[in-house]
Formats: sequence, C-alpha cells, structure tokens
Amino acid sequence: MTRRLVSRVRKALHGVLRKLFNVLPQNRRFAIYRTFVDCDPAPSERLVLKIADTKEELEACFTLLHDAYVDSGFMKPDPSGMRVTIYHALPTTTTLCAKYDGQVVGTLSLIRESVLGFPLQRIFDLTAIREKKGNIAEVSALAVHKRFRRTGGSILFPLMKFMYEYCTTFFDTRHLVIAVNPRHIEMYESLLFFERLTQNVVENYDFVNGAPAVGATLDLGSAPEIFKKHYGSKPPKRNLFAFFTAVRLSNIKLPQRRFYTTNDPVLTPDLLDHFFNVRTHVFAQLSDRKKCLLHTIYDLPAYQGVLPAIGAGGQDDQVRRRHRRFSVRCPGRFSVVAPDGCETKYKIEITQLSRYGFQAHSRSAVPINVWGEVTIQLGPAEVSRIQVEASRDTGNGVYGFRLGEPDLIWRKFVNALYSGSTHADLENATRFMTDR
Repeated sequence: MTRRLVSRVRKALHGVLRKLFNVLPQNRRFAIYRTFVDCDPAPSERLVLKIADTKEELEACFTLLHDAYVDSGFMKPDPSGMRVTIYHALPTTTTLCAKYDGQVVGTLSLIRESVLGFPLQRIFDLTAIREKKGNIAEVSALAVHKRFRRTGGSILFPLMKFMYEYCTTFFDTRHLVIAVNPRHIEMYESLLFFERLTQNVVENYDFVNGAPAVGATLDLGSAPEIFKKHYGSKPPKRNLFAFFTAVRLSNIKLPQRRFYTTNDPVLTPDLLDHFFNVRTHVFAQLSDRKKCLLHTIYDLPAYQGVLPAIGAGGQDDQVRRRHRRFSVRCPGRFSVVAPDGCETKYKIEITQLSRYGFQAHSRSAVPINVWGEVTIQLGPAEVSRIQVEASRDTGNGVYGFRLGEPDLIWRKFVNALYSGSTHADLENATRFMTDR
C-alpha cells in the first residue's frame, strides 16, 4: 500500500470516528476529552516559560503565530512572515512564550482592555461580563510549534498554567474571554470550563480572515472550585486542579516587580518602530482615530518619532485624557478621625492612579468629602502615607480620591511612571529607593 493511499485511508477513518464521536451526548464527549489531559508536574528543564521581551523573542512569537494561522486558513501569508496586530503594540498587552532549548515553540497574548477595546468585542457582546466584578483580558494569538502539537500537551498545558498564574497573580484579571474556531471550542469547554458567550456561531470573523468563531469566557475566581470537582481526585498527570493551583514550576519565570503595577510593557520606541513600521505596515494602515488613540497611549517625546502621523482634522480632543492613569493593585488603609476623636479604618485596594489622585475599591461604604490619611503599600517594601479626600462614589464599591500633599515615596514613584513606558523604565527610574 502506497504512502499516499495509507494517508487517505487514515484521513477517511479519522473522519468516520469524528462523526461517531459527535453523535455522543455532550457530557460524554467532554468526559472523553478530559481523559486526554497530560499535565506533567515536572516538565523538562529544557522548557522555559517567560514574557517575550526581546526583539528576537517577539519576532519568533509573531513568526510562529503567522505560520500557524496561515496553515489553518486564519490569515493570508504576510510578506513579513509574521502576524502582528495593533493590539500587540499596546502596553496593556503581554505576550507569553514557551522556549524549548532556547527556541520559541509556543506563544499566546493577553490583551487587557484599553481605549482600543478587545478584538472580539466587534462581534460579541461583553455587557454581562462587564457587569461583574473584576478586570477582563482576551486570550489571543495562541500557537504551538507543529513538532509539539501531538506530544500530549507538553507545551500547551505549561503555557496555560503560566497564563493562569500570570493572570491571577500579576495581571489583575478575573475574567478571560476568547474567540475560537467552532472546531476547537469544545476543548476549552471540556478541559478548562469556558462558557459560551452565545450559542450562535459568527460565520465571518474578519480578525481571522473571515473564518467562523465562537466566543467564550472563564471566571478565574470560580475556576479553582470547578477544577477541583472534576480533576481533584485524578492522578498527578491528569490533575489540572493541582497543576494550576498547587504545583510550582521552576520553568516559569515570572517578572520581578518592585511595585504592585499590573502591566509589563516591553515595547521601546525602537521595538515599536521595528515591528509596526519597518517589518510591517500596521501603523500606516490605521484609521486617523486609531492613530490619535495611539498617541494618547504613548504620549512621551521619545515615542513621537515612531508613531504614525495624524491626518488633518484627525485630532480628536474627546479621546484625550487630561491626566494619564496607571493600572496598579496596591493594598491600602484609609483612616478617618471623627470630631470626637474616634478613628475608623477602611480597607481599600488602589486600582488606578494618576499624578493628582487615585481610584480604589472598598467593601465598606467610604464617607465622601471627608479628609483622612491613606497608607498605601506601593510594593513589598515601599509604603506611602498621604492625606486624601474621598471625592466621589462611582458605584459598586469604587471610589475616587484626590490627594493633598503627597510624600516623597509617592511623588517619585508616580514621576517614574510618567517618565517611562516599559517595565524596565520603571525599574531603572526607581532604583533610588534601593538600600535607603
């Protein structure tokens, strides 16, 4: 029997088995999917998982993604040999990579919401998720090198664990959303318990060359209990609950942060220019409105030379913020002393800050238009104490605060945030605090 004939027979047999499998009830199909889980709690030391933060790593991720998308029909070949989108240019997007023997063999990108929104919000309604507590991130640009696609998840599951740890520990994310091809959605539903945003399939999703797409979401707050129910009694290589929540992989290199910021931007002006002007034409193809929005995101002088020029009349003052805001996750305590000398303390968590104030969440009702002292843990060893006033209640336990005179720690930290746009910028600008 010739090799070509063997291949045709195997393909036909696979098609028959697939049809028979699809006839099974959904709960049976999902149970069978879960028997394929192979999450090694001690993967090879040759595997390293990290944030892609160099030109070489980012280029390898974008190339791997391009080849996978072209093979799947999700995009046409690009002259650059890479798949790069405007969302990759944002400081609120983090690209994760898996490297085996130094070669990038897996990648995915996590897109936090910005003024440009999410890719999938063009076709799926996120209103119900936005009404729940917690930040949203879209999981996008997932690809695994073809030589590892049939190895029992040796790259995919460690990459998913990295995503889980990064989102729950560093990225301040509660809800994940995805848009995937219908033929892949059951993997996410059965193994990771994503829930569909709608039962309808979008037949033409322009973000992936007009391929059909299904939207789904996962609440990371309730996921551990669901994982425990379905995987808790499984042996180690089948136990995704333990793998995600208890196993510690030395292969994962989480970013080192001196402060409780929630983003890890890596794109310097040179990297932006290389990927979005030189190697591709992503910036040149943007609408004037998106160009304007990009200027509001990268409003430092060092970036102006590489950002796309805005056409006459394209400047939209409505999209410009008076003051830049930065995403953080800093625990704090707001103390108010009543006229009778009685002190009340409110536990808060700062989620956004700017030069002139911050936004925080509190489980207890905070008095408005009352001055008090806030103690903020900016980092593991950095504490700031400032007189503040809770100036507005925006609902759902979220309050806006305006500052009195900030202390030295606050001023230098915020000045460092304003003076740079990458994680390395912040680390370099705040070295003044070392050994003080």
